[in-house]
Amino acid sequence: MTLFNSVISWFIRKRIHQIELFMKYPHDVQEEWFENLLHTARDTEWGLKYDYRSIKSFEQYCSRVPISDYTDMKPYIDRLRKGENNILWPTETKWFAKSSGTTSDKSKFIPVTSEALEECHMKGGKDLLSIYCNNYPDSLIFSGKVLGMGGSFRADNEIADTYHGDVSAILMEHLPFWIQLIRTPDISVALMDEWEEKLYRMAMITKDEDVTNITGVPSWTLVLLNKILEITGATNISEVWPNLELFIHGGVSFTPYREQFRKICPPGMHYLETYNASEGFFGIQDRIDSDDMLLMLDYGIFYEFLPADSIGIDKPVTLPLWKVQTGINYAMVISTNSGLWRYMIGDTVIFTSTDPYRIKITGRTRSFINAFGEELIIDNAEKALATACEKTSAIVTEYTAAPIFLKDNLKAAHEWVIEFETSPENLEYFSEVLDNALKSLNSDYEAKRYHNMMLLLPVIRTVEKGTFYNWFRERGKLGGQNKVPRLSNERKYVEEILALNGKDA
Repeated sequence: MTLFNSVISWFIRKRIHQIELFMKYPHDVQEEWFENLLHTARDTEWGLKYDYRSIKSFEQYCSRVPISDYTDMKPYIDRLRKGENNILWPTETKWFAKSSGTTSDKSKFIPVTSEALEECHMKGGKDLLSIYCNNYPDSLIFSGKVLGMGGSFRADNEIADTYHGDVSAILMEHLPFWIQLIRTPDISVALMDEWEEKLYRMAMITKDEDVTNITGVPSWTLVLLNKILEITGATNISEVWPNLELFIHGGVSFTPYREQFRKICPPGMHYLETYNASEGFFGIQDRIDSDDMLLMLDYGIFYEFLPADSIGIDKPVTLPLWKVQTGINYAMVISTNSGLWRYMIGDTVIFTSTDPYRIKITGRTRSFINAFGEELIIDNAEKALATACEKTSAIVTEYTAAPIFLKDNLKAAHEWVIEFETSPENLEYFSEVLDNALKSLNSDYEAKRYHNMMLLLPVIRTVEKGTFYNWFRERGKLGGQNKVPRLSNERKYVEEILALNGKDA
């Protein structure tokens, strides 16, 4: 396997020149993709509706084509799932990424064309390996096995021969042969639908493999690693996989899980974050000493950015890449080679750099607490929790938060439901540190907390270990891309999880 590692590493590192090209000419690359996308889709039903042939500029495109969300696109996507073609994109669409979302129980089915698979998702996978191997030229990740934590897929419409499933499962089904040679477990196990049986079988199979790198959502990967430690009796995963060096993660913020991984993984472990969603592959952590991500500009995606304070207003004005500024919270709007047009994906980002363009995910356009004008976003919550954990030696496994509304002259507050791996000795002190950290991060929150005039100190509710897992099980959402809704303006999730606390699995 040493020769195989050398050959693949050499080949994969050469891709860095393509990345450097769009870093050097970002605006040219985005303008080319803008023209290419409109030209390719000009004779689709959508392209004819908005007369793509006559669009000559970004401004004209924005004035003619409305910003859309899934509700707007759903009637067209439903027809694609029934086998119709040339609606949003000219080539046949057979695959649909099922997104569970974080703010609604309603499933979304995002079209994944062959162009999106090859030019976006697969290209992103190769580029992240290129970036890693260039950052760590002595890496031996290809000398062992890659463990992929994925979901499953199934027939969507047998007559139309269409399929739907987690984007991770769709990618596994289409992996190039050389990755199939070194991945574990067998794809028949990796794509099993029954999560708990799959978890056990994955643990039993992979514990005897030489795993050098893992890819997956942090929360579900931790469940697997802990299952392997339980089966083997090991205290650190390096006792099972001595050559493990890399965890490629995405889907949710890594911040709440960082300490848990450090606790059970080898000290020299490397972590690489990606921004890979059902709608496309958007970012890769390209620097060793920074946790922001390089915005990937050559993947068949044209980007627009909507200032977060413009969300919800009539006729909002988006900005092209060349007009964005650092430090401003933007909602991402994309047009893609899967036939999504001016589609607001629901994520918010800030730019940490514009030369080259690097971003951090700050939250969701609908996942926040703003019941009293405090405008608390996920980025604030993650950083504040990290501070509270550091100062109290606590480790958080999972959490969610929602407002406690004004009632009977009682003041409002935020209620945090937290499952701890390691609990703080003093929960009141934990709440105080969390509160002070939130004040330092968010001036609106600080104003509402001033002298307890609007908001009281955060209320912390601890739940037993396994409560969030049981909540996923109750909802039939184990594994895959399913995520805990971190912040919500309503109390549905908080109350459901508290109701399960202490119940047997």
